[in-house]
Formats: sequence, structure tokens, C-alpha cells
Amino acid sequence: MKTLAQLVDDYLRHLSIERGLSKNTISAYKRDLSSYLGYLEKHSVSEPSQILDSHITGYVNSISESGALSANSVARMLAGVRGLHRFWLFESITVGDPSSMVKPPKLPKRLPKAISISEIENLIEVSGPDPKKIDAGEPDVARIRDRAILELLYATGARISELTALNLDDLVDPTMIRLFGKGSKERIVPVGSYAQNALEVYLVRARPVLVKKGKGTPALFLNQRGSRLSRQSAWQIISDCADAAKIQSEVSPHTLRHSFATHLLEGGADVRVVQELLGHSSVATTQIYTLVTVDALREVYATSHPRARK
Repeated sequence: MKTLAQLVDDYLRHLSIERGLSKNTISAYKRDLSSYLGYLEKHSVSEPSQILDSHITGYVNSISESGALSANSVARMLAGVRGLHRFWLFESITVGDPSSMVKPPKLPKRLPKAISISEIENLIEVSGPDPKKIDAGEPDVARIRDRAILELLYATGARISELTALNLDDLVDPTMIRLFGKGSKERIVPVGSYAQNALEVYLVRARPVLVKKGKGTPALFLNQRGSRLSRQSAWQIISDCADAAKIQSEVSPHTLRHSFATHLLEGGADVRVVQELLGHSSVATTQIYTLVTVDALREVYATSHPRARK
């Protein structure tokens, strides 16, 4: 008979092979389910048939009460546990699903945090030199790369994992780029003129210098050793640029994605077009951005219309 750990490994293989989830997603599932197995081990549970809904409720309560995790993280971890038990039921490893009766924690309604267009412009401005004003001398390859990264993130709404996974052959043409989203879903998105210029300068002036430092790689964005830029390094680049731009609110790679969607909708873009650009499988996920723009409309109306105030 397989151990619980081996049965979890079977589930992770199913997620990878059958559902095509990315390595990052599989790693997150593995981390969350390892926590769950640790809880079961402490309570002397060694077989799936021994797991009761009270065990799962106890696990959710324990990670909630620890104070180390947000309600969103607890809900995510419970979703992983539920997926595992559904898989065991489907594979006839168990005859029931004890997780089906366990309610997730109530999540606060959080709207995406976007920054203003002027803040975006400041962020990009401090990231590196203007592609049209670079002189013929020795180029600052890191800052040219950083500018291309920020321009491309804001131009496409790409996730940071999608950006760092880009290869040279994902540049379909100067105006279009191929992104691989969650579950390796492919989408083609347009690239605006500012990002095109920054990317062209990076490819001509900076990438050839960086690639010579490594062993050769198809990766689009490279670090100082000539290998693929990591998500963590890209995150740090954005954080450093936000500090340099003196942006007061917290800025992460996802802030650029949120800003991309919010600014498109504020500019009159159709929500289903934005859905396609973001790679959302459901328009309901994209519609949360419409709440942000509606709030902005209300604020403008309240402060501008002569009969809006009492």
C-alpha cells in the first residue's frame, strides 16, 4: 500500500501531465500539500480512508489561527486539499470526499491595485535611458534591459513568470509577442511603439553583450552572467525602480499588470478584449477591474457634477 506522500506525488504528476500545470504551480501545490501531510502525521493519520472532515477543518483552523497566512493563502491551501481528495475519489482510492463539507474562510473583497499613468511614466523613466537618446558610447546594458522589461510588462500586461520565460522566438514580429500563461496556454498580444523601441535597443545594444558572458541561451532577458533572468531578479528590478521613482504605494510586477488592465478599461477598451490580452479563462476574473474604473467614475462624478453633492 502506498504512503500518503506517495499518493500526493501521484496527484502532482496528474496535475503536471494531465492538466499541464506549470512547474511553479506544481511547486506551490507540493508546498501546500506537504503542510497538510505534516498536520495529518501529527494526528496519527497514515491512510486516506482515515481522514475525516474534522481533520480538514482542524487543519484549516490551525493555519488560520497561526496568523502567518492571509485568508487568501488559507483558501488557496484548502483548494489544494480539496483537489487532492477529489482526485482520490475519482481514482477510487477513497469512497468519499471529506473535504466537500469544509467551508473556506470568507475572503475580503480586494480590488486590484493600479498606479496612475504618470506614476507608470516615472517608473519607466527611471528604469533606464530613453531608447531614442542613447549615444554611441559604451552602453549601460543592465539599465537598457531594465527599461525594456518595464516597457514590455506595461505594454502587454504579462505576468512576471510569462516575461522571464520568454525566448527569442516568442517575438513573433516587432509588433506582436507570444506569451505562455497558466497551464501553458498560449496567447499572442500586441506590443506598443514605446516597448518596441526599448526592446529593439535591448536586442541590438545590450543582449549581445550579456549573452557573451554565458553559454548561450534562447532566453530573451538575461542576467549579468548571461543566463536567463529569474523571477526574483525581475521582481527586484521593479522594486528598485519604484524606490527610485519615489512611488509611495507598493509596486510589484502584478501592479504593472493591474495598471495595464485598468488603464485599458478607463480608455474605453471592451472587457472581453482585455480578458484575451490578460489570458484570463473567465471574463468574471477580468470584470473585477471594471469595479475599479466604476469607482473612479463615481469619484469624478461626485466632485464634478453640480448636482451630485448635497
